[in-house]
Amino acid sequence: MRVLLVEDEKTLAAALARLFEKNKILVDVVNDGIEGKILSENDVYDVIILDIMLPGISGLEILRSIREAGKNVPILLLTAKDDTKDKVNGLNMGADDYLVKPFETEELIARVRALGRRPWEVYSDNVIRFVNIALNINTGELIVDEFPSKLTAKEAQLLEMFIRNPGMTISKDQILDRIWGIESSVMENSVEIYVHYLRKKISKSKVYIKTIRGLGYVLKEKEHVQPQPVKD
Repeated sequence: MRVLLVEDEKTLAAALARLFEKNKILVDVVNDGIEGKILSENDVYDVIILDIMLPGISGLEILRSIREAGKNVPILLLTAKDDTKDKVNGLNMGADDYLVKPFETEELIARVRALGRRPWEVYSDNVIRFVNIALNINTGELIVDEFPSKLTAKEAQLLEMFIRNPGMTISKDQILDRIWGIESSVMENSVEIYVHYLRKKISKSKVYIKTIRGLGYVLKEKEHVQPQPVKD
């Protein structure tokens, strides 16, 4: 699991970073809203933790930006104020959970793990979609238009990663880290193999996986080619 923590209290942020590492959770930590927004837009995370009060851009503004971009990554809000208005605003804007400071560290870890395990449940009964493909993340069933097929666990995880970040270039290292974790050092060709498998299974859909040489892969909608008029 990989987490983004955006927290301006540097002492707290450092303590939480050590806590996540102790629990074998990879974490990126930033202390201002602008950098947090940049990372949320350009990297892949299983859970994002946002303090509401941040310098530069507030946590709620980052939340709004993430949801407007179509990303359904689970988001947990941290707030120092036991303010119902903050909670309601955040939840209405698409936050999945919140914690009021001060909080028990065990509770934070438990909530983050819960969000990371079931990231899509709150959106569409465990079915995620992009254009004309749908994936049930519980069963691994892929549906292209109305035609179902079964994916392996790794294929389903990889396709979930692409659907969760449409139009975003995802690097081989990010895929290895997210799906294979500590095994990644011995899985050099796994990404290419599983991308090949997925390409075959979505070949009749309106989307495709494009290779960006030297950078990674991106899930895109196929361009509609207009038929050329027939000349007499």
